Amino acid sequence: MTEDKGASIGRDIAALDALDRPALLQRWRSVFGREAPPHLSRSLMVKAVAHEMQVRAFGGLSPRTLRTLKAAAKPKATSISRRPPGRGTRLVREWNGFQHEVEVLDDGYLWRGQRYRSLSAIALAITGTKWSGPRFFGIKGE
Repeated sequence: MTEDKGASIGRDIAALDALDRPALLQRWRSVFGREAPPHLSRSLMVKAVAHEMQVRAFGGLSPRTLRTLKAAAKPKATSISRRPPGRGTRLVREWNGFQHEVEVLDDGYLWRGQRYRSLSAIALAITGTKWSGPRFFGIKGE
């Protein structure tokens, strides 16, 4: 990379902030070769155009890095145990901003002072929809 190339890209990116929306939309078209999504914020447009300008000038992520990022982005089951939780274990799950704590008993579960025969019944009470209780509380793999 030459100093001139880096300085030139830096100036071009800095100039994006001064563009009004119509000029920024035109810049988007020239960089991406298509229209910008209709409800994209100005701030996000500036960032996307700046990123694409840098990628074109200096190169993007390597194929290996892209594969690693895609693999990391895939959801994975979080399994804390393959065997059923023992008596006295506390299972904690956050749902819609509330933390729910369940105590494992010998013959069921205790949630909010009420006894339940299954975790699925508690998951149903919490969410209003049928869930696998062990999956909901993260104690069973996919």
